[in-house]
Amino acid sequence: MASSLQELFTRRVVLITGKGGVGRSSMTAALATVAQRKGVRVTICDIGDDPADYSPLARHFGRDRLPSTPEELVPGIKGVVLLARSGQELFLKSVLRSGTLARAALSSDALRRLLSAGPSFKEMGVFFQLLTLLRAKRPDGGDEHQLVLIDMPATGHTLSLTGLPELLLKLVPRGPIAAALKEGQSYLNDPKLGAAWVVAIPETLPVSECLELLAGLQKTGMPAGGVLMNRVPLDPFSAAERAALQPSIERLNPLGAEGFRRPVLAQREIHRLRAGTKLPIFELPELTPGATLISSLADAIGKIS
Repeated sequence: MASSLQELFTRRVVLITGKGGVGRSSMTAALATVAQRKGVRVTICDIGDDPADYSPLARHFGRDRLPSTPEELVPGIKGVVLLARSGQELFLKSVLRSGTLARAALSSDALRRLLSAGPSFKEMGVFFQLLTLLRAKRPDGGDEHQLVLIDMPATGHTLSLTGLPELLLKLVPRGPIAAALKEGQSYLNDPKLGAAWVVAIPETLPVSECLELLAGLQKTGMPAGGVLMNRVPLDPFSAAERAALQPSIERLNPLGAEGFRRPVLAQREIHRLRAGTKLPIFELPELTPGATLISSLADAIGKIS
């Protein structure tokens, strides 16, 4: 179990996951900024179906989408979209020892339909492209991508990816696919190399889904580093002030009563989450959206890491 947020920046691959709408993309961009400030070479990824798809993560770096091959977005931060077809081509190239033959194979309508028919084939492509990033070396022998941060899609996709090696190894226990799966497992399932961090906000449904996701990650053997509790509202009142105001708020229910109750309800959900997991939970403040959001969120993360 991670004892501090600093450990996130020492891993090779970190999955940033959680319910939709909790700020996964913003958190990924902010974590990349913190890693960059620490001198870590970081590569951010999202998972797409088409290289032309819009990317919320890319927008934080002034682009509509991430490139299909790793490219520097700002000094110290590279970006790439993980695509099933790209990974499938890389896998076939490694087996056939020829990029030309791999592209020719994928130009077959029958093979493309086969690869698109089963979800595991798609995730295998993403998995192998990720493995290719983790294998990449610099001329001096160091890792090209010291830290790979992946802005994961919805919860189900995360568990499909983390559960892929065990599922497919039962079906294909030997051969090049099995070898790639086992190599990928050596990164994802080693708590010193890989981790999943769940982003949540202090509301009922996101906290419930967070707890379910943590249980699912454990079943697939994916180490969970902790929870990044995003958008925690500041309570402007002391305990004494809140106690004095509470009777009037309940009696009159004035405009703004919901805002008065919100910090208390948020802390109630955070307490529920703490009761449901032994993993560390790091609270990050609610910040104003806009051009400075990522920098401000990175500053907040830096203070606790």
